[in-house]
Amino acid sequence: MKREWKIGLLIGAVFISFYYLPIGAARFDQAILESLRLVRWYAREHVLLCLIPAFFIAGAVAVFISPAAVIKYLGAQANKITAYSVAAVSGSVLAVCSCTILPLFAGIYRQGAGVGPATTFLYAGPAINVLAIILTARVLGMDIGIARAVGAILFSVAIGLIMHVLFRKAEGTECSAQPAGMETEVKLSLGKNGVFFFTLIAILVFANWAKPESTRGIWYFIYSVKWIMTGLGGIGLAVILTAWFKHQWRRVFFAALPVIILSLILPGKPGVAFFAGMAGLSLLISKQDNEGREWFQQTWGFAKQILPLLFMGVLIAGLLLGTTGQEGLIPSDWVAKAVGGNSWRANFFAAFAGAFMYFATLTEVPILQGLLGTGMGKGPALALLLAGPALSLPNMLVIRSVLGTKKTIVFICLVIIMSMISGVIFGSITK
Repeated sequence: MKREWKIGLLIGAVFISFYYLPIGAARFDQAILESLRLVRWYAREHVLLCLIPAFFIAGAVAVFISPAAVIKYLGAQANKITAYSVAAVSGSVLAVCSCTILPLFAGIYRQGAGVGPATTFLYAGPAINVLAIILTARVLGMDIGIARAVGAILFSVAIGLIMHVLFRKAEGTECSAQPAGMETEVKLSLGKNGVFFFTLIAILVFANWAKPESTRGIWYFIYSVKWIMTGLGGIGLAVILTAWFKHQWRRVFFAALPVIILSLILPGKPGVAFFAGMAGLSLLISKQDNEGREWFQQTWGFAKQILPLLFMGVLIAGLLLGTTGQEGLIPSDWVAKAVGGNSWRANFFAAFAGAFMYFATLTEVPILQGLLGTGMGKGPALALLLAGPALSLPNMLVIRSVLGTKKTIVFICLVIIMSMISGVIFGSITK
């Protein structure tokens, strides 16, 4: 009977909330519009180019990387210097947003990585982005750029170590439950595995290479040839599938044929050809026996788990905070007033708000440029830079499904608290 009362109260609460929806109020209607606009933008800009390749990489990790190897280098009992160095470098090389890193994080965690190295990897991916740090230094000032780089590198390791210390007993239990000397069949040699994953990561990185502010220099040159490099990565993957995975070259060719045709007839819409490539790869590996089909199944499993939570989180984030230049339910001038000066309150609010906002790669820089122009202090600016790109509401929902509620809350609190402290220190130094 108690359970029925809870269900009744829940139904009543939902009914009342629908009954009193303030439809017609300008701010509410605008917030609804902005949440839908943000979801549409997210679907167009991130799902196809970021998340789908990341799902394939995560699925490949689950199939082609031995759990024994993950435990050896990233497990709770691994050498700490090696584990955290590998996790930080691996995450930072990807330079992806807080949502794209999630399938990769879930993949290595499920394969046996310790919670410390796994959360180091989780933080390092979106936070230690070389291009974003360079853009920060050029637009917001060299001091903020250097502070962001140093803070992100130190944070990635510090957060991982603290997570390890806090949950080492649980990790010890998990490790003891695994058979000693556990090994799995090695499907590819170490060298071939390296080339295979390098190819997949290259496709992900180049397809998402953002346009830099300057039209000169190496970063812009890479941007100008990003789709050529992505195409070369696709050709390399086709060769690997034929030579090492024993796919018939005819099947590989027919899977790639739509990509070639669409690239020629729609040169201004490379995303269409990219989607055709992902669809062709899905059909190709799903029809193969053994590891090919398993790779597809693991990839699909990550997509089913992560995508619904991400879209739900993006909707809520858009409803509350709006999009760049447009307000949600929370007025932007409230945010601007709350982060002025360098008080503990201002730094906490900046870190807290940044943790729940969604920032696509590099978008945090122009947003902060506008906030600094309205009176935001440098300390809160750094706090938001350290917390914002690494966390978001959509990101939190997925992390909870992987780590559980307790570990997720601790991880979020560590990011917010350390970002706040860094902001206070930096703001005091730069007065």
